[in-house]
Amino acid sequence: MSAPRPATAPLARTRRPHPRPAPLPPPPSRPRPHTTPGGPARAWAELLRLPALFTVPGDALAGAAAAGVRPGPRTLLAVGSSLCLYEAGMALNDWADRGEDAVERPHRPLPSGRVRPAAALGAACGLTGAGLVLAAGAGRPALAVAAPLAVTVWAYDLGLKHTPAGPVAMAAARGLDLLLGAAATCGTPRPALAPATVLAAHTLTVTLVSRREAQGGSSTAPLAALAAATALTAALTGRRTATLLRRPRPTPAPADALRTALAASYAATFTRPLAHAALNPSPQLTQRAVGAGIRATIAVQAALAARAGAPATALATAALAPLAARLARKVSTT
Repeated sequence: MSAPRPATAPLARTRRPHPRPAPLPPPPSRPRPHTTPGGPARAWAELLRLPALFTVPGDALAGAAAAGVRPGPRTLLAVGSSLCLYEAGMALNDWADRGEDAVERPHRPLPSGRVRPAAALGAACGLTGAGLVLAAGAGRPALAVAAPLAVTVWAYDLGLKHTPAGPVAMAAARGLDLLLGAAATCGTPRPALAPATVLAAHTLTVTLVSRREAQGGSSTAPLAALAAATALTAALTGRRTATLLRRPRPTPAPADALRTALAASYAATFTRPLAHAALNPSPQLTQRAVGAGIRATIAVQAALAARAGAPATALATAALAPLAARLARKVSTT
């Protein structure tokens, strides 16, 4: 007899999984606006480039010093007018460049969506009007300088910036701003023509470098600026420029020492970043040189005031430099 087969458990039925539909492709992602800590206040600080604002009062103060008159209420009105017109130029600059910045600087307030273009344009218009009103309060001579200054600012931002005339227009705006201080303080800009030329030359140098700050790649502009900064340092300290700057009388030794120290501060602030940008013309180092040149404007203003025989005005102007440098660590000047 054959042995009985062992009992086996019935085979379990295997269930075949139903085929799942292929997942749908994710919807195209929309670019998110760039966000930066600080909210709207931070965005407007970047738009108006607040650290650069400390370079403005020295224009009117140097103009008053060149006129040989102590700063007074009209000088303060000129300072207020300068601040408004300068910030109008900053807002208008970003409004005009919003398309270009969307490609090269998407983090800027307008292309990132943190500030509306209409708001920036409205701020530029309002600040321009306020600047002209303040200049009118300082007298007709001041308004006669502030009006072409405002026209120069708008012409630069809207049409001249990317032309060969752009750096010249920017330099003219700085020179006019210094003349505004003299016109408001003493009623005529003539005594400040020579110092305004020196300040305009420095501004021209910085502007020529800034034209390559987004792309970099050229050592020509930093090298030329380095030579110009060296010449300007000599102009602020050398005896041969006494006639050019119209020094009315010999200055005492402490005033000469102060002027020399301020000129040395200018060179130390500006020439070293220029040398770095010349050796490695990257966008980062070029932008750093431009920022240093903007801050070095304060040293030029202070040295001009010291040469004009106004050491108190020179020291008050120079005191703005540490504030500008400290704020520049948080908000870019370019």
